[in-house]
Amino acid sequence: MSGTPVVFDYRVEAQQNRPFGRGPGEKLLLVVLTKLIALGAGQTQRFRSQYDLFLKKLNPIRRIRELTEELSRIRRERDQARKETERLERELERVQEENEQLRKDLELAQRAARRQAAPFSRGQLKSHPKSPGRKPGVAYGQHYRRPIPEHVDQEIQVPVPGQCPDCGGPLTVERVEMQYQEEILRRTWVRRFHIPICRCTQCAKRVQGRHPLQTSDALGAAAVQIGPEAVTLGVLMNKAHGLPHADAAAILQHGFGLTMSRGGVCRAIQRVARKAEATWHALRDAARRSVVAHMDETGWKVEAQLRWLWAVVTEQVTFCEILPGRGFAQASAILGAEYAGWLIHDGWKIYYKFLKAAHQSCAAHLIRRCRDLAAVATQAAAVFPLAVKQILEDGLALRDRYLENQISLHGLWTATGRLEAKLDRLLRSHYRDPANQRLAKHLRHERPYLFTFLYCPGLVDATNNLAERVMRLLVVLRKNWGGNRTEKGARAQAVLTSILCTARQQDKDAFALLTDLLRSPQGKVLDLVSPANAARESGSAASGRAQKAPPAGRAAGTEMRLPAGAQIQGLPAGLPAVATTPIFSSA
Repeated sequence: MSGTPVVFDYRVEAQQNRPFGRGPGEKLLLVVLTKLIALGAGQTQRFRSQYDLFLKKLNPIRRIRELTEELSRIRRERDQARKETERLERELERVQEENEQLRKDLELAQRAARRQAAPFSRGQLKSHPKSPGRKPGVAYGQHYRRPIPEHVDQEIQVPVPGQCPDCGGPLTVERVEMQYQEEILRRTWVRRFHIPICRCTQCAKRVQGRHPLQTSDALGAAAVQIGPEAVTLGVLMNKAHGLPHADAAAILQHGFGLTMSRGGVCRAIQRVARKAEATWHALRDAARRSVVAHMDETGWKVEAQLRWLWAVVTEQVTFCEILPGRGFAQASAILGAEYAGWLIHDGWKIYYKFLKAAHQSCAAHLIRRCRDLAAVATQAAAVFPLAVKQILEDGLALRDRYLENQISLHGLWTATGRLEAKLDRLLRSHYRDPANQRLAKHLRHERPYLFTFLYCPGLVDATNNLAERVMRLLVVLRKNWGGNRTEKGARAQAVLTSILCTARQQDKDAFALLTDLLRSPQGKVLDLVSPANAARESGSAASGRAQKAPPAGRAAGTEMRLPAGAQIQGLPAGLPAVATTPIFSSA
């Protein structure tokens, strides 16, 4: 067939007024015929296959089927695109609602941070709030009144009215009632000391006398001084009540007629701090000897630079210091790297570097974190933080039941084991929400230190509230005047805050303590840290170390002496097994 010429039979009906080569397909056919004539006999076979393909493409039924299938495919894609668009629109609505809620939460958080704008905002108003003030009748409660003063400085006889104000008739005295008025004297009390200046007849040394009410031996240009009670009042106004130096000077001027500049108040406070440094160092030593210590830190500005104010609070003393960092070097400089007591803190990682201490992570911080996390999470994501919050609250309720003698020590430890097992089951799960992942990671690290207060009830607190209360006072001061302008001011802040907080802990009169300190010729250790207290703290610390690591073979009935807490018959010999570090060690 390769040598046989191919003949096409092309029949076309005659059409009027239309030459050949103008109709549909005729042009293409002419091109084909032209190529056939030009081709030789050897190229005819290759062209035949191309021609067959051409005829297939001209098949109208096949073309209609292909177009129908393509139309069906396009319709399916259109339906899928329409469904995807509807899904994206629903997702957009959800994201917009979530964005709006987050925007409202951010505005609330920003308003809460700006306490000057809304210092007492509590969020949404109650629908049916209770009326303010005391309730009438029996619901009023117990009535109180000011007690009658023990002494009277002035007696005043009130004259009898001349006549009745209504009818003008004469009056007869039936009885005389007493009324008391407690007032302050708005005046400045001035003392003048006549100081003898002497000379030794043997060595010719100059010697001058000193009265117990004097605060300094300075004469000449410094002969006019501010008395110790006025200086102490300035210290209390500035360090205890947060008034700036200028406001303290204004109160002394308006209230007592004592003229004093802002710089004078500042320098007087620094003089008090220098005299109190011996007591400050003694407070740090007492904190290092304590059995239980609460520790916390907060940011502080000194010379407009970031510093950190550290506070260690024990049962009897409070020690504060402002340091340039927030690491273990600063914490160990305060408490000592070898501290071996019970350390209660907020879970900051550097505290676990106290390897000889037993730790308790603050339950209140975790409960607040879980509550805030659940408030902004979705319904599914809020399950985990709410479950953790419930476990911690159950632990606090369990502690209260034991301290109220509602359950035994064995029952307390048994219930504690159940709580730990429940928490372990929660921590074994995997969580998709990023916030839950961070919370679970933190709890896995804190797991050995969450329930120490249940193994030592009455000895170890569940929260770090003691240190938080001190920090609350300091944060109020920081809001008033931002920090300290100099390193000397920061040192005075730490020294005086430690003494004032310790005096309040021990129910001692800080005014009398500082006044007595100013009148002493030399700096001395105040009665806040007496030798007896120091010895008792030292003995308690040794006893606490012995309790913290009992021998494995201790009998269950062996009595252990625990300070200021419930008498526990012995720590559990076998604690619940966990995949992390044992509860009484941070190594």
